[in-house]
Amino acid sequence: MNAAEADWIDAFVRHLEFERRLSKETCKHYRRDIDTLQSWCDETGIGRWSDLDGEHLRSYSAACFRRGLSARSIQRRLSAARTFFRYLLREKHVRCNPVQSVSAPRGAKRLPENLDADRMARLLEIPGDGPLVDRDRAILELLYSSGLRLAELTDLNLGDVDMQDATVRVTGKGNKDRIVPVGSRAMQALARWQETRGALAAPDERALFVSNRGTRLSRRSVQARVDHWARRQGIDVKVYPHLFRHSFATHLLESSHDLRGVQELLGHANISTTQIYTHLDFQHLAQIYDKTHPRARAKNKP
Repeated sequence: MNAAEADWIDAFVRHLEFERRLSKETCKHYRRDIDTLQSWCDETGIGRWSDLDGEHLRSYSAACFRRGLSARSIQRRLSAARTFFRYLLREKHVRCNPVQSVSAPRGAKRLPENLDADRMARLLEIPGDGPLVDRDRAILELLYSSGLRLAELTDLNLGDVDMQDATVRVTGKGNKDRIVPVGSRAMQALARWQETRGALAAPDERALFVSNRGTRLSRRSVQARVDHWARRQGIDVKVYPHLFRHSFATHLLESSHDLRGVQELLGHANISTTQIYTHLDFQHLAQIYDKTHPRARAKNKP
């Protein structure tokens, strides 16, 4: 494609960042997916975005599959292309959205992993004292207590925690704010961390969680600390920050059966995103049935 056509990708990414106010990371993923589509167009001799039709996009999807991409990755690429063409349509650069008629391949539905309550409790009982341990304890407790995304946690500032109301104000996807309750154990850990935070934080640092250099703690550092404590506490599965969010949602749904409430706490825009956890809840109920129902036990007898 010529430079003028390629410039539409830059304009699209600016639209995502400044009009839709998506995060830089999300914008980077969109750019990567549209760049991939442009490369395929260059390989196949398509010179303008307006030349693409539904058959082209189906061929593109098939080419991605032949290159070994998963159904999930192809779905993401087609979704990015669909959003891109909606933008081009709005700007009157194309006359239709060729991706609208293209169905993405269906992949196996993967259920989110989660830690059971016993292993989660063992993970949270981390030993030791001092500012770094206080910080890590507060991080683990808050991740599980309030189901925060990793970016939501690292973006927190001191004023975002209301110690009186036991709530935290987080900025989620699409720069949408929500208020989330914080459990008593997490509040205790946060109070202790705020007492010792001054030993690490630079004088003018606003971040709630800081590194030993005194500046805002990075996402990568949180991932490393979570992995460190999981191994230290003898947890026998891979533990990462988002696992706390899955566990929070699953345990809450098991006990409350309030799907709408869990949706609000997680900050999901669409309840269909939250409904994945109902499958986990059903697994839990099925296990109880198999262990306790007389007819379920009877079928195992010789």
